[in-house]
Amino acid sequence: MSKDDDKGTGQVGRRGALECMAWAAGGLVWTVTGGIPSSRLLGVGEARAAPIQATGAGFSFVQMSDSHVGFNKEANPDVTGTLREAIAKVNALKERPAFVLHTGDVTHLSQPGSHEIAADVLGTLKTDRLLAVPGEHDLANDGYARWKDLWGRQTGAKGWVSFDQAGVHFVGLNNVSERSGKLGALGGEQLEWLEKDLAGLSASTPIVVFAHVPLWSVYPEWGWATGDSERAMTLLKRFGSVTVLNGHIHQTLQKIEGNVAFHTAASTAFPQPAPGSAPAPGPMVVPADRLKQVLGVTQVNFVPNKGPLAIVDHPLASST
Repeated sequence: MSKDDDKGTGQVGRRGALECMAWAAGGLVWTVTGGIPSSRLLGVGEARAAPIQATGAGFSFVQMSDSHVGFNKEANPDVTGTLREAIAKVNALKERPAFVLHTGDVTHLSQPGSHEIAADVLGTLKTDRLLAVPGEHDLANDGYARWKDLWGRQTGAKGWVSFDQAGVHFVGLNNVSERSGKLGALGGEQLEWLEKDLAGLSASTPIVVFAHVPLWSVYPEWGWATGDSERAMTLLKRFGSVTVLNGHIHQTLQKIEGNVAFHTAASTAFPQPAPGSAPAPGPMVVPADRLKQVLGVTQVNFVPNKGPLAIVDHPLASST
């Protein structure tokens, strides 16, 4: 926890957020090895080397987030173009990902046709499976019906799902359908489902959770937290390795709390300001030559019994 945590509340203060933020990178490369997460950034020291490749019984997967198809304001008038560039990054990886997780806001306010455009573009990913949990923009303007039709086939009509891959248990959560004011919320039904889903697992099972709104208090004043996440985290604390992947805040930020590692992903569309550094959250305009440095995707590789889960950030801008 940051030294300027707001008086022990678990909320990261402005200075602490800035200290642990990775602004120079737009996606993280993850490696799941032995179940303990660690991260490194492309373009920083030895991270300039090629990303770690999964071997043996391992596998890799990719996290994408906040594509906001339909957005066309100054912060990025061509979000479909940058999404295509992000997909090109994924398709160029030496290790084909077993699946891609999209942590929400595939579209911007569910504008007419945006879900279909996003589905067509994301359909060019070279992967066998794409799973998308909903963001609040995906469900706006009666967009839930289109979300369920296009994305709910993989994650279920309610937006939550679990599956296993090579000894790792994955849990996708929906914390936008039952939002509490500005905050995300899981709701009683989903929490009961989660309790049952985890009940039969050994405490040594590596767990990866993915959702849209952060499950830790990044900055509640801006809605960057989930109001009822404490019960979920209580259920997860018995496991020796838990990694929680989120989107929503459009920047890479990470925190370790006991055996739980929290990581938020960069957007493929536009950045947002650091927590508390502006009057309000929202699309942030950066110089055109810097935009692709703060957009990107996250690659994660898992190699059993070889060390921690490694995260490597792939910004859209080429590393030098």
